[in-house]
Amino acid sequence: MKKIRNTRSGRRHALIARLPLAAAIHLACFAPAFAADADQNQTTAPTSADNAKNKNSSHELQTITVTAQKRTENAQDVPISMDVLSTDTLQQMNVADMHDYVKLLPSVAIQSLYLGFSQVYMRGVASGSNGNHSGPLPSVGIYLDEEPITTIQGALDMNIYDIERVEALAGPQGTLYGASSESGTIRIITNKPDPSAFSASASAELNSVDNGGVGYVTQAYVNLPISSNSALRLVGWSKTDAGYIDNVYGTRTYTGTYPAGVGAPLAGTPIPPITVNNANRVKNNYNDADTRGARAALKVNLNEDWSILPSIVGQTQHANGINAFDPHVGDLQVTHFYPENFDDRWVQAALTVKGKIGNFDLTYAVAHLNRDDHYAQDYSDYSFWYDTLSGYGAYIHDNNGNLINPAQHILGIDKYRKTSNELRIASPQQDRLRFVAGVFDERQSHDINQQYIIDGLGSDLSVTGWPNTLWLTQQLRKDDDSAVFGEVNYDLTDKLTATVGARRYHTDNGLKGFYGFAPGYSSSQGEATCFTPFVPFEGAPCMDLNKDTKENGTLGKVNLTYKLDADKMLYATWSQGFRPGGINRRGSLPPYQSDKLDNYEFGWKTEWLDHHLLWNGAVFQENWKNFQFSLLGQNGLTEIRNA
Repeated sequence: MKKIRNTRSGRRHALIARLPLAAAIHLACFAPAFAADADQNQTTAPTSADNAKNKNSSHELQTITVTAQKRTENAQDVPISMDVLSTDTLQQMNVADMHDYVKLLPSVAIQSLYLGFSQVYMRGVASGSNGNHSGPLPSVGIYLDEEPITTIQGALDMNIYDIERVEALAGPQGTLYGASSESGTIRIITNKPDPSAFSASASAELNSVDNGGVGYVTQAYVNLPISSNSALRLVGWSKTDAGYIDNVYGTRTYTGTYPAGVGAPLAGTPIPPITVNNANRVKNNYNDADTRGARAALKVNLNEDWSILPSIVGQTQHANGINAFDPHVGDLQVTHFYPENFDDRWVQAALTVKGKIGNFDLTYAVAHLNRDDHYAQDYSDYSFWYDTLSGYGAYIHDNNGNLINPAQHILGIDKYRKTSNELRIASPQQDRLRFVAGVFDERQSHDINQQYIIDGLGSDLSVTGWPNTLWLTQQLRKDDDSAVFGEVNYDLTDKLTATVGARRYHTDNGLKGFYGFAPGYSSSQGEATCFTPFVPFEGAPCMDLNKDTKENGTLGKVNLTYKLDADKMLYATWSQGFRPGGINRRGSLPPYQSDKLDNYEFGWKTEWLDHHLLWNGAVFQENWKNFQFSLLGQNGLTEIRNA
């Protein structure tokens, strides 16, 4: 087998120029202040003591406000192992996308083969999932403000610009965040419209890649007050990542021996060699990528207690080639024979309503996500070895019965739809006994179309209605979940606080449709196993899979937090997270069940030397029960099992 090395995280940029077109232009209109006392208008010169104090304060650690527990709190007061990247950090480190900010989060790792298609892991909780469309759901939940943006095959890779902060909550966050927050949660918090002042900013960047081409970035935002109670914020970005992988010229000769299945006199004799080349695909720096996107949000303060925030964000990404190289060919080189590209287009519309009922804070958040992916992949490396070693190439012929190049390439379309609703209420934060409680509902689907194509394939070997298609996957997957949740905090003393949380959930996961070969190629997969009576399905020859699995369960959390003083805190936590089960696409296999992660953690958050030194840490043990893992079974089909 050929060895392919992934280089996505190894893209090395050399900054040529970064041009701030308008570095944070802030134009503020201040209402005149009228003093009730003449003395209030007097200006007092700062003393040397004041100057010393201000100089000393400038070196103090920055206070970061977070909403990790669905309340606004100082990060140092939250008994969770978490990392927060502030606006300043994101700008200083030139963070542009998910791969950039993950590098700054010690508990987070990422695996990616294509732009906009990544698997994120926290605290090493990974079980071999490869992002297969019929594989397990992600174990890390990713949120954009109040709305989850994790799709079945991975997370949206949104451009990071005009972002207030990124929060990474390590460990199970099952009670407040639920499904797919089994090992942690990442929250991307955007800057909101501000009715108090106009502001705008724009920037441009030109860069180059070692052993590659030239790229650029342009991005801008504008905050437009409409009235004293409303504002509109618009953000846009455009980016080109230069390529650095070369697709070089090469040839491939398909040989082998006729298998016994072809019968005498051919069985055991050499297959006539077929030689092909990739002359029409040769290109330097062929893995370039383009990203375009925009975001708009409108904030309206209806009165002192109620506000609404409708928003919409969308992004398109087009990537050519593959971010990997074959060391047998050369450094940063491959020899591929078919088109390779990936298009990711998504739009999410959301509405957040916040208000008060008496002293209680009420929040309602609804969002709908549409994501469509179109891709083409060279599958000839795999099919070359498969057909050569097994002799299956001897079965690949055209309509005249002549043997043809058996190399395969893939065309695919994935359509994701996701709608989420959450309604929650929170009691006053200053109360000795306080709580957060709510209900949550999420409906998501994945419409899968994947064709394994052999050019010129005979119609007897092609899936009915799909010319040149040796294998077809045409399926619809659903993953729905709903829950009620809550956390209660009680101050046992002025230093000791106890927290108890729970989440009761229901999941409904299903997979139906067609997968497999034409009857002329296989008598055990695909059309040979169609349901009778015939059931049509979205242009496929028939339906040969239709299964559903449902589960109910409860997650828990217990925490004790002890304040040594105003700057030092200790905490101990037991928490749980889960990942829903699902359906194996091989109909003979049972559904895989949900898995659960139990977390036992002791941590501390401390500040020293008059807020000039911060030392936070945690030790933990996590027990993964019934964990889901994937393996390649018969005919290379991914199977999901529970350990």
